[in-house]
Amino acid sequence: MANVTVDRENSAQIDIYYEDHGSGQAVVLIHGYPLDGRSWEKQEHALLRAGFRVITYDRRGFGQSARPSGGYDYDTFAADLDGLLNHLQLESTILVGHAMGTGEITRYLSTYGSARVSKAVLLSAIPPFLLKTGDNPDGVDKSVFDRIKAAVLHDRPAFIRRYLDDFFGVGLEAGRRAGEQARLSSFRAGVSASPIATYACVDTWLTDFRADLPWIDVPVLLVHGDADRLLPFHATAARLPGLIKDLELVTIRDGPHSIAWSYPEEVNAALLSFLTR
Repeated sequence: MANVTVDRENSAQIDIYYEDHGSGQAVVLIHGYPLDGRSWEKQEHALLRAGFRVITYDRRGFGQSARPSGGYDYDTFAADLDGLLNHLQLESTILVGHAMGTGEITRYLSTYGSARVSKAVLLSAIPPFLLKTGDNPDGVDKSVFDRIKAAVLHDRPAFIRRYLDDFFGVGLEAGRRAGEQARLSSFRAGVSASPIATYACVDTWLTDFRADLPWIDVPVLLVHGDADRLLPFHATAARLPGLIKDLELVTIRDGPHSIAWSYPEEVNAALLSFLTR
């Protein structure tokens, strides 16, 4: 077990739990909501076999990381990531994020720059801006997020179960790619997360990343499923070409939000091709 201290709350340290395996160029994997670093197992195997050093970590409030009462915003998440990269003294790092993790990458690169980063990979991306506003008509209505927060407060385990049905595309053809045990494992990770974090992170989904995107100056691979119920393709991935200077888009046909688990062959092939190019 390894931890890096990124802050304090009253008498307690705020520690980020991470795992660091293999050797070679470092790949840092940043998980989605409401999971933890263990959700990357299908990518970790492939990356280790390909000769990469693989680092996973748990976002604050999730997995084995500390569970403070605050800091659930992308400025803080990016600062936590910066603390990890500095602690490990990483250089020429490849950042790979899923869903919420793509927000960490975007805010990190716009705030801290690319001195430690050579490439980035966005899977099921949350940028550029998910909320529907007057200047963002393709976004999602705020009432959707209000209902999500109410559901978390009312019955968090029931919400997580319904959320994961959409996560894995239950009811779609792709839903057959994730068995009951995989969904149960994800449910356990989600329900074990901090209730405060589970609720507070919903507001982070409304972050406007449009001003961050022009600062990304490394090659970026974007992989997104066109049947993603949680981060709809038309509101997210379809809008990123032209907003990021050096972007390659791979669309997973019929892919749900859970492409890293449900379509590992396609995702890993695109990932390794991009990383070794």
